[in-house]
Amino acid sequence: MTTSTTRFRSWYRPMRARRPDEPHRTATPLELFFDLCFVVAVAQASGSLHHDLAENHLGHAVLSYLTVFFAIWWAWMNFTWFASAYDTDDDVYRATGLVQIAGALILAAGVPRAFTEADFTTITYGYVVMRLGTIVNWLRAAAGNPDRRATAIAYAVGVFVVQLGWLLRLALPDGWRLPAFLVLALADVLVPLVAERRGKTSWHPHHIAERYQLFTLIVLGEAILSISVAIQTGVDAGNPGLWGLAAAGAVIVFALWWLYFDRPGRLPPSSLRGSLFWGYGHYLIFAAVAAVGAGLAVAVDHDLHTAHVSSQTAGYAVAVPVAVYLITLWALHLRWKRGLGLVLFPIAAVLVLAAPWLPAPVPALAGLLFVLVAVTLLMRHRQSTGVPA
Repeated sequence: MTTSTTRFRSWYRPMRARRPDEPHRTATPLELFFDLCFVVAVAQASGSLHHDLAENHLGHAVLSYLTVFFAIWWAWMNFTWFASAYDTDDDVYRATGLVQIAGALILAAGVPRAFTEADFTTITYGYVVMRLGTIVNWLRAAAGNPDRRATAIAYAVGVFVVQLGWLLRLALPDGWRLPAFLVLALADVLVPLVAERRGKTSWHPHHIAERYQLFTLIVLGEAILSISVAIQTGVDAGNPGLWGLAAAGAVIVFALWWLYFDRPGRLPPSSLRGSLFWGYGHYLIFAAVAAVGAGLAVAVDHDLHTAHVSSQTAGYAVAVPVAVYLITLWALHLRWKRGLGLVLFPIAAVLVLAAPWLPAPVPALAGLLFVLVAVTLLMRHRQSTGVPA
């Protein structure tokens, strides 16, 4: 092999499908860098949600947050699943990855305007930049995989058509933009369903599970940041009561981490329907955890008398995303359990939604989640020792 051929292959390799049973398949430095840049977008969304909730703009807060977080989650998810099947780690692939990271930063810069003015122009531009990198990658996959060419072409065409729709949406009157968003979001999530019917991509189940775990840690980090800010605010304001709130918030976040990473981990199902349900369902996991951080910040503002919300509303700012998290985690990972395990998380979610009516909502939520973790540990211990749960 000549030196020139070796150099060529270092910057460009045929993009052939990777084996789904490849040993030691882990996240690459590019994927980790990609996740790191998404921290900015998640932080912007969480911070804007906090501001709207504290100002009692509840409807606007929820709608804006869900739409903005969709763009963040969908862009991240498409990069992740494609990389699991086709990451060549050559120079061209790295360059397209950096283009998508640049799009993520543009998207993050547009989050505040999307919340305050419902102006999704910057977010749309960043989203389209990211998706252009995706289209290039799918065309490379089509060239390198004759047996899966129909699938790759379907992805490339589908993504391209939907991106045209997102750009045309910017020219619509204000009253049409929300319906157009819903239509285009549905079209976006249907692209994999249509494309995968032409041949399944060879994503790696352990790699996908690890990537989702890493993004879960990112959104948990946003909640940890809120707790740190609560402690700092309490120190600066001379309010010792915030130390208790910060401690309760820490218990909540620790419990969310424990419940998601409780042994044994669940891999995404191999079937198309199961993998889509698992992959799409995590939208609620990610969005809920990031919203918990915003809710804890609202609770701090309420205790400092700087939020324009009642005690119950401040409590629900934490309780609602926690309940969504528990129900979604149960649906994705725990429905297969029997006995008490089948109903434990739904019961806990109901109790969580009742907690804001107690005198100290956040500590009550922390207590409920502590008990939930303790019960799951006890059930797992009994299961491992053969004692019926």
